[in-house]
Amino acid sequence: MLFILLEALGAGCILVVIVWWTMFSGRAEAEAEHEAAQREAAKKEK
Repeated sequence: MLFILLEALGAGCILVVIVWWTMFSGRAEAEAEHEAAQREAAKKEK
């Protein structure tokens, strides 16, 4: 029974790591590109 609980806990931890990785990998690059595009659009409006 303990082994099953440890295995479930391990699988849950792996799931959390995968979700975290997919949510935040490459985020800084995308945000930098988005901010640069907004600045360019603001310059064109002036």
